[in-house]
Amino acid sequence: MKIEEKLTRLRELMKENGFSAYIIPTDDFHSSEYVGSYFKAREYMSGFTGSAGTLVVLQDRAALWTDGRYFLQAARQLQDSTIELMRSGQPDVPKIEEYLHDNLAEQAVIGFDGRTVTKRFVETVREKTDAKQISFDGSKDLVDVVWTDRPPLSREPVWELDVKYAGKGRADKIQEVRAKMQEEKADQLLVTALDEIAWLFNLRGGDIAYTPVFLSYLLLTKEQITLFAHAEIFPAQLSEKLTQEGVTIKPYEEIEQAVSAIPAGTKVWLDSGAVNYRLTQRVPENVEILDQASPIVLMKAVKTPAEMEHMRAAHVRDGVAVTRFIHWLKTNVGKETITEVGAAGKLETFRAQMDDYLEPSFSSIIAYGPHGAIVHYAPTKESDVEMKAEGFCLADTGGQYKEGTTDITRTIALGKLTEDEKRYYTMVLRGNLALGAAKFVEGVSGQNLDVLARGPLWEMGMDYNHGTGHGVGYILGVHEGPQRFHWRTAPGTNSVPLEEGMIISDEPGLYLEGRFGIRLENLVLCRKGEKNDYGQFLYLEPLTMVPFDREAILPELMTAKELAWLNAYHQKVWETLSPYLDEEELEWLREMTAKIQ
Repeated sequence: MKIEEKLTRLRELMKENGFSAYIIPTDDFHSSEYVGSYFKAREYMSGFTGSAGTLVVLQDRAALWTDGRYFLQAARQLQDSTIELMRSGQPDVPKIEEYLHDNLAEQAVIGFDGRTVTKRFVETVREKTDAKQISFDGSKDLVDVVWTDRPPLSREPVWELDVKYAGKGRADKIQEVRAKMQEEKADQLLVTALDEIAWLFNLRGGDIAYTPVFLSYLLLTKEQITLFAHAEIFPAQLSEKLTQEGVTIKPYEEIEQAVSAIPAGTKVWLDSGAVNYRLTQRVPENVEILDQASPIVLMKAVKTPAEMEHMRAAHVRDGVAVTRFIHWLKTNVGKETITEVGAAGKLETFRAQMDDYLEPSFSSIIAYGPHGAIVHYAPTKESDVEMKAEGFCLADTGGQYKEGTTDITRTIALGKLTEDEKRYYTMVLRGNLALGAAKFVEGVSGQNLDVLARGPLWEMGMDYNHGTGHGVGYILGVHEGPQRFHWRTAPGTNSVPLEEGMIISDEPGLYLEGRFGIRLENLVLCRKGEKNDYGQFLYLEPLTMVPFDREAILPELMTAKELAWLNAYHQKVWETLSPYLDEEELEWLREMTAKIQ
C-alpha cells in the first residue's frame, strides 16, 4: 500500500470516529527513543525511517515534524508522499500545537493512541488550542486498523546482569529508591521507562533493537514490588529468584487496571513527561500526583565504580575493533569495491570478534562524501554508494558489550583532501579537544561547557544543528539523560550539573550540504579532581581509544596547547591499543599516533 493510500484509509477512519486530526508519534508505550517493530506506526504511515518525528494528519493535509539531524533524510523520504516536512526549530516553522490551532475549527476533536504520547505533550497542545474548545480522544489506535500485517509485540527472553558488572544489587537499588520516595512522602512510584526498570532490577532483554531492555511497567510501594511484563520472557530460575526477593510479576496488559485501583488518598510519584497519557488518565481523581522526574534517572546516570571500570574495558575492545576497521578501510579503498553497506558489515565483523560483544548500540552511520552532511544518515540498499580513494567517510557507530555501551564517530580521510576539508576537520578537532580538556568546579552543567566545542566554528561564523553531547547508559540506551552538552535547554527540562560517574559524548561537527560532513566523537567520563578553597574540581577522562586522522589535520591552525592535548591523547591510544594489534596494524597505529610538533 502506498503512503497516499494509507493516509486515505486513515482519514476514512478519522471521519468515522469524528476526528479532525490524528497524531502519530514515534514513541512506544514507554517513551523509548528506539522502538520495536510493532511500534513503528509513524514510519509505516509516512515512509520516514528516522528515529525521531511526529506525523499529524488532517482531512486535507498532513505534516511531519523532525529535528535537525534528519532534515535532509526526511526531505528525501517524504518526497511525493503529500506530507509536508516541518523542520523543527527553524524560523517560521510552527510547532505542532500552533499548527493544530491554526488549522482546526472550533470544537474539533484530536485523536491519537494515548499509550504513545505523554500527558505533558497533550497538555502543551491543550494550552494552545483551549480557546477553540478543542477536545482530545486517546482511546483509538487507528493505525492498527490500517496496518493489517502489523508485527506482534516482542517477547524476547530476559537475562540477568551479574552484580560484578552492575556494582550494586537490585535490593540495594530498590532500597535507595524507596528512601527517595520517603523524602518526597510518596506512597507509590510508577515507572514506565524501560531503561529505568532494566537498570533497577539488573535485568536486560531484547524487545528493542540496539537497547537491551524488555517491555514492562513497575509499581513500587513501601512494601510491594510489582513488575508488569509477559511472564514467559523470564527463565524459570530467574522468575523464581525474583519471587523469592519479593517481586510480583503480573501480566503486561494489567497495568491500566492496577493504576485504576490505586487507593484514595495515595500519593503517587510519576513523570508526566515520560508516563503515557492513557495511564495518567487512569489515576483516580482522589489520588495525589507528585509530577517530577523519576529518582532512577539520576541514579542510573551516575555510574558505580564497577560500571566505570567495566566501561573502560568495553572501550578498549571497541577501540581495537574500530582502529582495525579504519586501518582496513584506508588500506583497501580504491583497490577493491567497498560500499557504505559493505563497510558497515565489515566493522560489525571486527566488533563481533571481540570478547563479550552483544550487538550494535544503534544503526551504524557509514556516510561517504555528500552523505556525511546528512547528520543521521544510515546506508540502505537504495542509497548505498561505492567509496573512492578520496574525500571523507564519516563513521558514527557503537556497540553493546557485557562491560558497557560505546558510541564513537571518526571522520576518515580516504585519500586526497582539499584544503577546505582539512581546515574544517581541524576546526572540529580543536572543538573536540577543548571540551575534552575541560576542568571545572562542581555545579557546572554541560550547558556551561558547550561553547568550548563550538568556539572554533563560531569564530568562523559556522555551527552545527545538534547537541554537542548526550549521556550514555550502561548496557542500556546509547542516549540517556539528564546530562548533556548543549547551549540550549530543552523545553520542560532544567540544566543538570555534571557529577563524577556521568558518561557523556563529546561530538562537535560540521555539515556542508551536497559536499561532506565532519563529526568527531569521544565518550568522556566525569571524574573528581582536586579540591581546594575554590571548591571541588572535576575533569573529563576520555574513554574512547581510537586515533584521529592525522592526514586530515593542519597543525599550523592549532595552538601549542591544542597540539599538546592531541599528542597526549594519541600517546594514551597507542599505549592502550598496541598490545592487541598485529604487526601491520601496529606500524600504521605508530604513524597515526606519532607526536605532531
